[in-house]
Amino acid sequence: MQTATKIEEYLKELEDSLGNDFQRKILDTFAVAYRTGRANAFAGMDVKGLIDEIAEAKDYSLARMDALYEEFKQKAEAMGVKVHMAKTAFEANEIIARIARENGCTKAIKSKSMTAEETHLNHHLEEQGMEVTESDLGEWIIQLRHEGPSHMVMPAIHLSRHQVADLFSDVTKQKQDSDIQKLVKVARRELRRKYVEADMGISGGNFAIAETGTIGLVTNEGNARLATTLPRVHVALVGLEKLTPTLHDALRVLKALPRNATGQQITSYVTWITGPNECKSAPDNTKIMHVVFLDNGRRALAKDHDFSQVLRCIRCGACANVCPVYRLVGGHKYGHVYIGAIGLIMTYFFHGRDKAKFLVQNCVNCGACKEVCAAGIDLPRLIKEIHARIQDEEGHPIQSKLLGLVLKNRALFHALLKNMRWAQKPFAEREGQFIRHLPTVFMKGQDFRKLPTLAPKAFREMWDQIRPKVENASLKVALFSGCVQDFVYPEHMVDAVKVIARRGGVALDYPMKQSCCGLPVVMMGEKEAAKEVARQNITAMDPADYDYIITLCASCASHLKHGYPKLLEDDKALAAKVGQFADKVIDFSSFVHDVLGLDASAFNRSGEKVGYHAPCHLCRGLEVREAPRANIDLAGEYVATDEEEVCCGFGGSYSMKFPAVSRTLLAKKIANLEAGGVSSVVTDCPGCVMQIKGGMATQGKPIKVRHIAELMAERLK
Repeated sequence: MQTATKIEEYLKELEDSLGNDFQRKILDTFAVAYRTGRANAFAGMDVKGLIDEIAEAKDYSLARMDALYEEFKQKAEAMGVKVHMAKTAFEANEIIARIARENGCTKAIKSKSMTAEETHLNHHLEEQGMEVTESDLGEWIIQLRHEGPSHMVMPAIHLSRHQVADLFSDVTKQKQDSDIQKLVKVARRELRRKYVEADMGISGGNFAIAETGTIGLVTNEGNARLATTLPRVHVALVGLEKLTPTLHDALRVLKALPRNATGQQITSYVTWITGPNECKSAPDNTKIMHVVFLDNGRRALAKDHDFSQVLRCIRCGACANVCPVYRLVGGHKYGHVYIGAIGLIMTYFFHGRDKAKFLVQNCVNCGACKEVCAAGIDLPRLIKEIHARIQDEEGHPIQSKLLGLVLKNRALFHALLKNMRWAQKPFAEREGQFIRHLPTVFMKGQDFRKLPTLAPKAFREMWDQIRPKVENASLKVALFSGCVQDFVYPEHMVDAVKVIARRGGVALDYPMKQSCCGLPVVMMGEKEAAKEVARQNITAMDPADYDYIITLCASCASHLKHGYPKLLEDDKALAAKVGQFADKVIDFSSFVHDVLGLDASAFNRSGEKVGYHAPCHLCRGLEVREAPRANIDLAGEYVATDEEEVCCGFGGSYSMKFPAVSRTLLAKKIANLEAGGVSSVVTDCPGCVMQIKGGMATQGKPIKVRHIAELMAERLK
């Protein structure tokens, strides 16, 4: 687990993790296989419908948490189960320790439980003299190594069989073969006697069914059945959010859990425990059974307008499976106890902001976690909310505070950008396309890609000269450039105007009071500045005046469409305009393909082999996938390459703050494009152009990098 107390220390820890070649290889292999396995497991199912059902049912249960607890308690205690409520992690541990003392238990066998990891139960019991043994193979391995889990479902995924063989050799005092089947037999032999010796079995609970007082457990090894059956005392430690009204609700989650976790249609063992079972070693031949429900802030969280959805989590671990950052650095640097995107949020609530403050910054905001979440949790937005909260609590860094102040003042922001054209001249390459060098204070770790110079003339300064004259227009459209395509890549906008004008009948407008979309300050935790920028842009282009608001930047489009309504949901004065504005936002590729309907007759198609990088905020943020690939085929020959929808590592300010991760993601992206045999690559985001084009230039690669508008304009008849 990350232990850094300064951001510099955390960056060094990330560098070390990036140097772990085995971990990166195994996580890469799993990530690629996982996507195929998950798709196959969900084939033929209405996945979005299922996710919506789970989210709705979870929200229903969370709103009735106390009533469900009372119902469960009544039903379970009627069968002889003792039910406890623990307000804090310490209280939960103390209740379990007291149960052990009262029943003379000295040895516990424990089934895998993230809730017990949350409370650090093992440490508490061991400090009181108990012997606690993890029975899940992965958990046992990391227990022997004195580590935390590196994944919620596969806690030892970061280890090789050779490392495990060496570990087992130390434990058994005999040299062990690294053959996996032989290692499993060693573990089985060592653990079986622990089951027999244990007088207390400890489990978690995937479900707590109120109407029957039933605990549901989901495992792949059967260890939970042994841990809950053999010892004379069974204690289940269950988070309050696992309460659900009926078995039907649990079975709905069970449809998604194994498919989303590991690509299995059903997990190996689903165990239902309703009351204490027969046990010959226990008094009266009946097992002593306790269920300890853990609050630890859950009741308060369930009432939080923004963050109650965190408690929908079904602990599948899928958000880590698809996270490009986790894939590179592993769970020990991308979580505290809970791992992956959900772990970044839970760490703040369950283990404190000191453990969370660096983690929440290390999110590239690619949206892969949100797309795959089985409970429909808006993970990227909540991570940024946590970042903003921590800065509100601890103070805002001077860099982000200054950026917020500048962006809130559009005139000042644009004046600074215009003046930077002159300031950059001593640092620009002779041909002026890239910055040659910057002072070290600005360039630390940024040598993996060349950064572009500001354009000699901004798009807003060209508009009067290039604006098409249209009579009898059937559509009135506003262009939103964002800051990068206004001041760095105005050629993207110029070419987009050419392509749109090809159809005719479209009146284009460029409202001059528009500014940056505000996403950079969201990424830096400056929420109030982001709200002010959003208000300015909505005021600058009244949505009632236009049929569409087009942007060539996927990140801008997603933020305008989905970010603005959330940012300004409490602004009653703008409520109607915000919704109207968001409804009219459309990306360039979708507008050309779906609205204009341009076809092959408009283009001189070339045989150029063109690869595509799908911007995160287009393919996931807007769910646009077909349009850009179809547009490429109008102008050239689209060639599919590996992992087109995996992040390039830009993430705006992310690449500046976490250059080592950004550099590694970019290197993988370039390698995949090169392996695809393409002569050029296009994308729908200026940030991705900046990242990939700068990387190609640094590496001396001959692959041309363009915005899709440039490709289409070039091949227009």
